[in-house]
Amino acid sequence: MQRVVVVYDIVNNKRRRKVSEALEAYGKRVNRSVFECILKDRKRRDSLENELQELIDKRVDSIRLYMVCDKCLSKSSVIGDEPMPFDGEAVYFF
Repeated sequence: MQRVVVVYDIVNNKRRRKVSEALEAYGKRVNRSVFECILKDRKRRDSLENELQELIDKRVDSIRLYMVCDKCLSKSSVIGDEPMPFDGEAVYFF
């Protein structure tokens, strides 16, 4: 299982919407341009990356994927009324 934080900066509204819709199939939105995804294996992560690459204009858009290990997750915190990062009840498993 891989925990991935996906952050994006998409210039065009139409492309931004398509990226957002694609990410909703993989995880949970936790901020306007931030998703937490739990992916069952590397194949699923590759699928996500390939799909996102097809949706953006690489000259002006950017997407970052950050892997979150168990050790790093235990050091994470939340300020505000939100569940902890990758909370099992708040995140979808794919």
